Amino acid sequence: MNTQMRRVAVAVSATAMAVSLAACGSAKESGDNGAKTGAAKGDALTIGLLLPENQTARYEKFDKPLIEKKISELTNGKAKVVYANAKQDATLQTQQVDTMITNKVDALIVDAVDAKAIAGGVKKAKEAGIPVVAFDRLAEGPIDAYTSFDNEEVGKVQGEALLKALGDKAKSGQVVMMNGSITDPNAALFKKGAHSVLDGKVNVGKEYDTKEWKPENANANMEAAISALGKDKIVGVYSANDGMAGGIITALKAGGFDKLPPVTGQDAELAGVQRIVAGEQFMSVYKPYAPEAAAAAEMAVALAKGQSLDAIATSKVDSPTTKGVPSVLVPVVSLTKDNIKDSVVKDGVYTVAEICTPKFKAACDAIGLN
Repeated sequence: MNTQMRRVAVAVSATAMAVSLAACGSAKESGDNGAKTGAAKGDALTIGLLLPENQTARYEKFDKPLIEKKISELTNGKAKVVYANAKQDATLQTQQVDTMITNKVDALIVDAVDAKAIAGGVKKAKEAGIPVVAFDRLAEGPIDAYTSFDNEEVGKVQGEALLKALGDKAKSGQVVMMNGSITDPNAALFKKGAHSVLDGKVNVGKEYDTKEWKPENANANMEAAISALGKDKIVGVYSANDGMAGGIITALKAGGFDKLPPVTGQDAELAGVQRIVAGEQFMSVYKPYAPEAAAAAEMAVALAKGQSLDAIATSKVDSPTTKGVPSVLVPVVSLTKDNIKDSVVKDGVYTVAEICTPKFKAACDAIGLN
């Protein structure tokens, strides 16, 4: 595990370094090119930021402040970020795109509620001369750039962790799969990655696509799975994220499980990390938000200034509507109780005090997290 962590940490550091160096390259290029648009606008840019929902802690706690901070650094504090959250409402997000166009932002960063539904808004922005960076989810329409994590790899990491937790019990019962929302293209990639690891090695008794990623919907689905399969038959649960894992674990406890089966997760939410400490959730996927936010900010500022993305975006990704989108993909970490200190604590995501509240103090002490 330590070797794997070091390998991932090096990959994350390399990505962050590449992103950082890309910023220097972009600044240099602007001098070389004369950057016609940039010369006119300078650093006094207006960047629109649209995030999809506020139920998942990451968007308001990490993504928004990290993107705002990086844009400020890249523009000597002169740029303005105009922010809106769609609260899981695709129609509202389309209206928010229209507002950004009316306000004539210089670039737009969008994390789509619904990747298909946002395509019309992206097209309108393009027609208005506003470049669009798809953030975290691959929006459809003529996007100019994209940054996210390797989402198929996320599913593989979750699947591998579940197999490790099950050990020789992998085929002794039924696994329940709780996938994310069908409106989120990432959910399909998580599912694909997980299936590539789990298929043939476990028996999937029930599988759900969870509406709007809501914990209460995952809870209801899990109750249905327990009723259909019987609690004695369920040996593990694949949960695509931590919020749903919370709803699943509540259902498992109410269902009378003497010992909770291993449950996966994603996003390294504080509640998820605490459940891992307490032994209720087996793992989460820690996605280092800083390099992803930095990439989005750098691409948006470069596009707003009319600069090339060649030094920033070293990958290309195809969406259903646009081929060869310049992209930055950030590696992920399998988070278990063994590496909390070397990942989310070391990176400053949470302090030990935030994780180890009185309720979790004994469990933290037991794993050396103090």
